[in-house]
Amino acid sequence: MTEYHKPVMLQECLEGLRIDPQGTYVDVTFGGGGHSKKILEHLKGGRLIAFDQDDDARIEAEKIGNRSLTFCQANFMHMKRYLKLNGVTQVNGILADLGISSHQIDSPERGFSTRFDGPLDMRMDQHASVTAAKVLNEYPEDQLHKILGMYGELKNARTAARLIAQFRVDRPLEKTTDLKSALQSAAPRGKENKYFAQVFQALRIEVNEEMKALEDFLHQCGEVMSPGGRLVVMSYHSLEDRMVKNYMMKGKMFGDVEKDFYGNELRPFKPVNKKPIEASADEVAENNRARSAKLRVAEKL
Repeated sequence: MTEYHKPVMLQECLEGLRIDPQGTYVDVTFGGGGHSKKILEHLKGGRLIAFDQDDDARIEAEKIGNRSLTFCQANFMHMKRYLKLNGVTQVNGILADLGISSHQIDSPERGFSTRFDGPLDMRMDQHASVTAAKVLNEYPEDQLHKILGMYGELKNARTAARLIAQFRVDRPLEKTTDLKSALQSAAPRGKENKYFAQVFQALRIEVNEEMKALEDFLHQCGEVMSPGGRLVVMSYHSLEDRMVKNYMMKGKMFGDVEKDFYGNELRPFKPVNKKPIEASADEVAENNRARSAKLRVAEKL
């Protein structure tokens, strides 16, 4: 578990789920199985349905060999459909640990990390057709500008898009080092690592349609969760956290909460914690990935 992926805020996630040993739970981001294994330890007669689109995650899941576990190799945006296929219509808790696993970051051939020279891939589902290279080489400059500004929150997104468009005139961007070379002059002096991390984040979100998947998934949570059930979501950047916060508070990603004829708020969940839970200083010192993690918990009304 620790070799593949060290789960962040493991104890806080379990406490947030408030596990009933005979309940049905969903882990929509199985990864290396760190959270799933701990949930299974608490189940006696209960059931866990786990999701992940990554081939490596499926291999990790096969190693567990627990009859209470059902693994679905699918994007969590299809959660409700796969639950139905497995005879499940209502669940007692859902856990989502968004972002990418340590294992994916540490595999140079996946192209997720700024630290290695690898192919510009970034697909979580290795059977998908869109790669980071396809985005960089084929998207129009104005679309690149939008992606880098919106998903990477780059202050100089227009400049970055122009530099990428200029670079690809001579040769296609194929490696992570090509991308860094193209944007070298745009990266702020002394903050290059942070800048490239934002660029890589923007591309990863676009390649994997992460914002659309998250929005679809959150709406399905309200449909499948039993009253009193818990939704536990951990995010690693402000775009995700804002969507999760809005959904938990208002039942929608954008705009104000809707009300019925009598003025009662129409929302499926109520937040358990007003402010997000953050990792302790000790955990951050031990696991750098926990540094930016924000955990939110909500209960089904």
